Amino acid sequence: MKPWLSSTSILKACKAAAIGAATAFSLGLSPASAATDIQLFFPVPVQGKLANQMQTLVERFNKEHPDTNVTAVYTGSYDDTNLKTRAAIKAGKPPAVVIMSANFILEYVINGEVEPYDSLIQADGQTPEQFMDQFWPALHGNAIIDGKVYGVPFHNSTPLLYYSVDAFKDAGLDPNQPPVTWADFIKDAQALTKRDGDTVKRWGFMMPGTYDYLGWITSALDMLNGGQFYNATYGGEVYYNTPTMLGAVSLLHDMVFKYKAMPKGVTDANAVTNAFFAGDLGMAILSTGSLSFVRDGMKHPYKVAFLPRNLRNSVPIGGASLMMPKGLNDDQKKAAWTLVKWLTSPTIAGEWSRFTGYFAPNRHAYELDEMKAFLEQHPDAKVALDQLAYAGSWFATYNTVGVRKALEDQVQAVLSGDKQPKEAIEAAQAAADELMRPYVEQTALKYLNYTN
Repeated sequence: MKPWLSSTSILKACKAAAIGAATAFSLGLSPASAATDIQLFFPVPVQGKLANQMQTLVERFNKEHPDTNVTAVYTGSYDDTNLKTRAAIKAGKPPAVVIMSANFILEYVINGEVEPYDSLIQADGQTPEQFMDQFWPALHGNAIIDGKVYGVPFHNSTPLLYYSVDAFKDAGLDPNQPPVTWADFIKDAQALTKRDGDTVKRWGFMMPGTYDYLGWITSALDMLNGGQFYNATYGGEVYYNTPTMLGAVSLLHDMVFKYKAMPKGVTDANAVTNAFFAGDLGMAILSTGSLSFVRDGMKHPYKVAFLPRNLRNSVPIGGASLMMPKGLNDDQKKAAWTLVKWLTSPTIAGEWSRFTGYFAPNRHAYELDEMKAFLEQHPDAKVALDQLAYAGSWFATYNTVGVRKALEDQVQAVLSGDKQPKEAIEAAQAAADELMRPYVEQTALKYLNYTN
């Protein structure tokens, strides 16, 4: 008590406090209660209007859940989001939820930086298996690690082949018969390439060659060629220097330098879509997540199809899961879990899918009338769902970004004409092995360290 306060002042203060408490009680509130503040980190890894829509979605959640106040923080690309999340964790101020590239979560598990959802799932009266059953089976590999749920699928994709109906007709190709095999792919890409002397008027094929996108597409080509790409059960092993990868990288090399159906050098996603919209491109490999962007921007008829195969149909899953970093208090965990369940519910998952082009990871979203009508109106959105039958987990290792870039750097050198495919994959393997060495020595080579 401050000595200069009179007894009258104290009495008035007590009456004011009592009135405030009574008012709170009449509203069904506790004087000590307050909304739990949490942050959601979110990237925008593909083209489109996702950032504004995410802010709108979070505002809606906050209105529906007055006991939780979510602040949505835009964090750039998947790689940028990864860096910013790690920095926040190290600073002791982790976000409660991160829309994290699904293949980065393994490294957070290895580093002990992520909270499993199992106890929260069980508190709701479900087993982790029952909870995950609502999501497509192909998504489980990047979400369940060592038997625990560390990621809840939020928006997901596969790479698709986009092609111009007008370009196919102009080249004498049937737009109802997209390429199915690599032999078809090469033939069609050559036929679609249109020249006026030394000037290319239309390229047969283009794809993004920038970081992240390039690694994803290259892994898809390796899988289509029968490859495994990485050890899905151990974070310290990749298969870059293999016959299947040599075939995949050689296909890209030959598209540029042998068949001359693809421009030389590294092309970003904007250049690919701009050429497609302008009628200067016949075929492109882009994410399912680009569907709404292409749908809005393409003024000429187009279609999408499975990626052409060599030995088998197979693609890697892409996209993001909702991850809960360590370092949260119990109230923040509960608020985060409420947000995660809301974002991945059939209704919200369906709405997000229709807006973005990502397929809804919650398979029950497609039981809703809105999604049935949408697929009827936009059959291009169903192709990724059909391709899920052949989808596998997305590349995930210790030091995922560095190990991925070890391959991407070399494939970029191939696309630029600075290296041959065999030389490139050998260099990529050596660089990746060196980056993973600390983890390998701590785990798989532990026995040898003990005995030597």
